[in-house]
Amino acid sequence: MEIDFSRFHQTFFEESFEGLDVMESALLKLDIGNADSEIINTIFRAAHSMKGGAATFGFLDVAGFTHLLETLLDQMRSGQRAVTQHDVDLLLRSVDVVRGLLTAARDSTAADTQSVEQLRAELEQTLLSAPSDKPAAVSAAPVVAAKASNHWHIRFAPHRNLFRGGNDPLRIIRELGTLGEMQVTLDDQALPSFEVADAEDCYLAWNIELHAECSRASVLEVFAWVEDESDLTIELVQEKAAAAVVEAKPEVTKPQLAVIQGGRENAAPADAHKASSGESGSIRVGTEKIDSLINLVGELVITQAMLAQQAAALDPVLHEKLMTGLSQLDRNTRSMQEAVMSIRMLPMDFVFSRFPRLIRDLAGKLGKQARLVMVGESTELDKSVIEKIADPLNHLVRNSLDHGIEMPDVRLAAGKDSSGTITLKAAHRGGSIMIEVSDDGRGLDRAKLIAKAKERGITVSDNAPDGEIWQLIFAPGFSTAEKVTDISGRGVGMDVVKKNIQALGGQVDITSVDGRGMTIMIRLPLTLAILDGMSVSVGEEIFIVPLNAVAESLQPRAEDVKSIAGQGRVVRVRGEILPLVPLREVFHLGSGITEPQKGILVLIESEGRKVALMVDELVGQQQVVIKSLESNYRRISGISGATILGDGRVALILDVGELVRANACDQAA
Repeated sequence: MEIDFSRFHQTFFEESFEGLDVMESALLKLDIGNADSEIINTIFRAAHSMKGGAATFGFLDVAGFTHLLETLLDQMRSGQRAVTQHDVDLLLRSVDVVRGLLTAARDSTAADTQSVEQLRAELEQTLLSAPSDKPAAVSAAPVVAAKASNHWHIRFAPHRNLFRGGNDPLRIIRELGTLGEMQVTLDDQALPSFEVADAEDCYLAWNIELHAECSRASVLEVFAWVEDESDLTIELVQEKAAAAVVEAKPEVTKPQLAVIQGGRENAAPADAHKASSGESGSIRVGTEKIDSLINLVGELVITQAMLAQQAAALDPVLHEKLMTGLSQLDRNTRSMQEAVMSIRMLPMDFVFSRFPRLIRDLAGKLGKQARLVMVGESTELDKSVIEKIADPLNHLVRNSLDHGIEMPDVRLAAGKDSSGTITLKAAHRGGSIMIEVSDDGRGLDRAKLIAKAKERGITVSDNAPDGEIWQLIFAPGFSTAEKVTDISGRGVGMDVVKKNIQALGGQVDITSVDGRGMTIMIRLPLTLAILDGMSVSVGEEIFIVPLNAVAESLQPRAEDVKSIAGQGRVVRVRGEILPLVPLREVFHLGSGITEPQKGILVLIESEGRKVALMVDELVGQQQVVIKSLESNYRRISGISGATILGDGRVALILDVGELVRANACDQAA
């Protein structure tokens, strides 16, 4: 019977791309002078798993290329080859090539054959060259100088459903034969008669005698894909000669990039090998299924709110059991909502892990020295947000290294360490996540920014506060680069960064100290599906103000409200003059309070600036399920989405950033 392997391709590609991420992360953490054996084993296992999967599913170009990587890594882990910077660079470039081959195979597109063949030739040349006379610098692994063959007895009895997982026991046995000489005996005692046999079931087992100079871990590695789908016994029957152990003497080489995670430098990565034995408690689920589940939970939240509102008119004494049931439904609905939302949460390391490689390559290209510090990698954020924040963070990190960090000689002359530091931080703060990108470079030059703004026709006051001046770097086409390069200087990128963050309902703030560096702070909602909001009314309409943007609410005195010719009204709040924005006028509503002292002012804040929204009254605070207005109706200025209230009415969610930008100009004037 022909097995359709294509249904397993998606899982193979997902696991392979994860394996490449593991390899890249581990390679960047290798200490050339004192390489950790477990890190090398982690890299080897990832390459080995990819090779096996690619061979099984017929992606022979991937299998052939990863076989070369596996051979080079095997020389490193066995101590035959010293871990050199050249080989690490070669392996990192190979990771990029394999990623390209996998992408081409997944998308059915043509691979970059020129790059593949060029690197294949370089790998083959490296393997043909004599391994280093010096023992490999592996800290926790002694080098085996000479060892005779070990005799292994292996019992391999696959479970009946092995074929359904796409695994071929004969391929596994053939791969085992690459370790040494073996004798294989077939056990067909469980084979039923032809009439009752199922062609999709495996009834055979094998007894194998293997004579090989290998460890138990190497034998077990061959069966990694089927360990949970078979009864496997591996016994060392006889060891013919004891190993002569020689301690490795490390070759000291200074690493180009230091990575600090959670305050620990050069921390070894956790073994992220995807063998089924370590993943038996998890399953892969498509994101579309999770999105569908979240949408259903959102509808349940709306239905529960409707029931609660209808029940509010009933006598709680006469309907005690109903009220108790509704209260229990409310608790269970919130618990379910939190549990389902947690499925979509991913650690920030999902994004942060790409930056050690980026900084390493870019620093080398620029001739700079850089050290990366990552704090709060385990902080979780909704998958839909984390995927969209990756590109903005990429721009910010590149700018920090290109514009912020000085050349080594310049830093030394300024009394700094020759190696600059770029720090990535993530932390939860209330219902939001704060992400910081900071560097200890030259900082922003206030005078230069003002001069450049005037040159481009941007109106700016010489006495404007620093926060307003720093925001100039986000203006479209704005750049202070002396020359245009392929890294920066074209004035694109930073304005896109701000737009993308604002599209996520986020805010961007900057602090800078001349000669000491700068910090860009990003505040984002934890999820784009649900938010905590303040309900306000204007006439018969209800609006939702995101709670994380509300500074305070108050009822003003008549004497605190002033009119400025050509500028509208402003209000004084504890000495601060703020633009007064009647929500009734913004959305052209016919009804609503017109005198500020009779209404309520809600102070909203974005990008360090505030405006006072005038509403009729505060209705309350509640969690709301966000619905896209643009996909269901059309884009409306000042509105970021909509939600359904308990009484079935639609309430519009205010776009705080847009409202502040549209009205804060009065304040600046």
